[in-house]
Amino acid sequence: MAIDTLPESSLPVTRPFRVKFGFLTSTPIIAVATICLVLIILMAIFAPLLAPHDPLLLTPAQRLKPSSAQYLLGTDAYGRDLLSRIIYGARISLVIGLGAAVCSIGVGLLIGLVAGFFRWVDAVMMRVMDGLMAIPAILLAIAVVSLSGASIWTVMVAITIPEIPRVARLVRSVVLTAREEPYVEAAISLGSSLPKVMWRHLMPNTIAPLIVQGTYVCASAILTEAILSFLGAGISPETPTWGNIMAEGRAYFQVKPSLIFWPGLLLSIAILSVNLIGDAARDALDPRMKQREGK
Repeated sequence: MAIDTLPESSLPVTRPFRVKFGFLTSTPIIAVATICLVLIILMAIFAPLLAPHDPLLLTPAQRLKPSSAQYLLGTDAYGRDLLSRIIYGARISLVIGLGAAVCSIGVGLLIGLVAGFFRWVDAVMMRVMDGLMAIPAILLAIAVVSLSGASIWTVMVAITIPEIPRVARLVRSVVLTAREEPYVEAAISLGSSLPKVMWRHLMPNTIAPLIVQGTYVCASAILTEAILSFLGAGISPETPTWGNIMAEGRAYFQVKPSLIFWPGLLLSIAILSVNLIGDAARDALDPRMKQREGK
């Protein structure tokens, strides 16, 4: 039976993508990274219950105090409890990291699908993406924050914009390959609407690489937020973020190195854990990696 006489329901449809989370414990290192990331997430969620003091409470008489029973990690230059500020700082970092990942993937997916399917859109849209990628991400983020003012949402947008071209190019490359498949051409020839073709036949092919890309975007966003805060171009200094804590503590590094050590340690653990999980997800979701392991 010729393709043009086949009912559309008989065409092969990409099966719904299902994520198997076994890769999170595939190796001891990945298992440790998963545990560390889960603990950081739980710490951020239950910050009001875990923080022993108000992270914004100023007590000048207790400034730069060493570790004690009252202040487990000591206090900063303004007498605020360092442990409480680090716990609450995890909230800002994770919200910005996850928010930037979700927003960049959502916008990049839409742009990549359209650019990969329509050649005339591809010629224009990819030049715009190339222009954005030519600007260093940190400089673009600083410019956006400087023009719009410092807030959580502004910083999130400033971090998201440079990540969109990378996601769009990834999706575009997948769509360019998938649109040449026989079942896609058959669906088009049978008169399926273009939105239906993109949603039902092309978009499922992008889920696996987008999950991996999302972990890298999340880690990059957490680091970029810390850099912006450290440079004084991020969220207002009184807001507890890991970058702000390190920025305030650098003037007292020789007196009290823990002001930079503890937030820097948690920042490193969070970024390393997300990157390790992203690598494990890539190995688990990429069929080519499985083929290489089988050889």
